[in-house]
Amino acid sequence: MKFLCLGYYDEKKFNALPKAQLDALVSKCRTHDEALRKSGKLVNVASLEATGQAVSIRPRKGRPAVTDGPYTEAKEVIGAFFIIEAKDRDEAIRVASLHPAAQLGEEVGWGVEIRGVDYYDEPR
Repeated sequence: MKFLCLGYYDEKKFNALPKAQLDALVSKCRTHDEALRKSGKLVNVASLEATGQAVSIRPRKGRPAVTDGPYTEAKEVIGAFFIIEAKDRDEAIRVASLHPAAQLGEEVGWGVEIRGVDYYDEPR
């Protein structure tokens, strides 16, 4: 079964970190991602652009309306995602809890949300 893991953070606190500290946190993610990929548990991983680059599309008067910014305003925003393969929710929790966003970065609001994926179209 596949699970979508959403990596959250506080964008303002993250951007306020000194570059060396920021680079150290991010490098731990890349190291973890590579180990997870080698284990066969990682399906896909990506970082997202900052919320200032986001646009949202919502239906308005029967047509799509485009607005600047994320879909909702929040202190913590999604900064990355990864999709993992796990036999069940317990294994997904175990695997995701190894990610640095579940163990480090408390000062920037890091955290991981895990959701089962009902449908996943395999890349060709």
